[in-house]
Amino acid sequence: MNQQPKGTHDILPYDSYKWQYIEDKARQIAHRFGAFEIRTPIFEYTEVFLRNIGEGTDIVSKEMYTFLDKGERSITLKPEGTAAVVRSFVQNNLNAQGLPQKLYYITPIFRYENPQKGRYRQHHQFGVEYFGSSDHYMDFEVVYLAYMFLADLGLQGISLKLNSIGCPICRPRYIDALQAFINDNIDVFCEQCKVRQNKNPLRVLDCKIVKCKETLKNSPSISDYICDECKFHQSELVKLLEYAKISYSLDPNIVRGLDYYNRTVFEFVADSPSLGNQGTVCGGGRYDNLVENMGGKPINCVGFGMGIERLMAIMEEQGLSFGQSTMPTVSIVYASIAELDDCIQLATELRKHISVDMDFTGKSMKSQLKRADKVLSKYALIIGSQEKENGTVTIKSLSNGVQSCVNLVQFLDNPNAFLL
Repeated sequence: MNQQPKGTHDILPYDSYKWQYIEDKARQIAHRFGAFEIRTPIFEYTEVFLRNIGEGTDIVSKEMYTFLDKGERSITLKPEGTAAVVRSFVQNNLNAQGLPQKLYYITPIFRYENPQKGRYRQHHQFGVEYFGSSDHYMDFEVVYLAYMFLADLGLQGISLKLNSIGCPICRPRYIDALQAFINDNIDVFCEQCKVRQNKNPLRVLDCKIVKCKETLKNSPSISDYICDECKFHQSELVKLLEYAKISYSLDPNIVRGLDYYNRTVFEFVADSPSLGNQGTVCGGGRYDNLVENMGGKPINCVGFGMGIERLMAIMEEQGLSFGQSTMPTVSIVYASIAELDDCIQLATELRKHISVDMDFTGKSMKSQLKRADKVLSKYALIIGSQEKENGTVTIKSLSNGVQSCVNLVQFLDNPNAFLL
């Protein structure tokens, strides 16, 4: 077939600079917080996700790309970033490097779900994972990093929603109360919620069906069930957010879709007409048991994942800049094939200093100049028989058409002095 698979998209040459812009911003903000990049394989043994994401989640039950390799081992394309990073953290004994460890990644993610704007079966995430502290300070720094990144991109209308889903000590009491409420109103809930209430009842709170959302307004609030330690953790985190002047709202329905979270969970949500109910651009929280579940020592963790396609869709919607396309500084243009060897030599020397494009297929000058415009070069360097004979080069500004003829040796000695 001559088409891309459903739910995927090509990143075309003249759009790739947008991705580079966002990825560069992500790396810059991560480095400002002292985080280091980690790169994990795009596939893992299925057990990495099955055990740690949770069998009752939509990701595991419906969305994973899982297959047997030639050795009859079950392999899954990475459906989220955290479990793979934790697997690498444990396997490579990164805690021996000292704690806290601050890691970030930019990676493709694969989920078999209904494609929507900004939501693809292969999409990309910027994620951050912190290891090493149970204190609210680590929660704050991760949330603050995400906030600063969104601010650096210039995004408007982004709100922070915050919740605590308690810990293994207090959460079971809330789940019992929530299940009792759902059972008392079972006829009102959609079929998916009826399944979730047995496998993963917290996920019912995240249902987007109107009748379910209306019914849940009367459900028990988790804030009435969490223990004093969890309440203290959240109250101290809130104090830091207020000190940093980060606006937030407490939302008891923020639960996130993965089983490994505890205590802090959060989302940054965009006011986006095009994304609608899918306006969450960043989601994360605390996961204090995942390292131990993966076979490591008990280590507290906080992290988030951020969809790059969604960020890009909102930036385009808001008319934000992606910086400049990575364009050549100059395009070399020759009058005839007789000057081609000289132009090849010129390009070879200039590439030690500046970005150079050249059409070496023998096209006409007119076609070469059209190409120079198409690849967004700033200047055309023209060499014809007269320039070759005189040892000069003609510099043409492609923005205003102004031309000048300069000595070739002097130009090669300091090309940037002539490209103003």
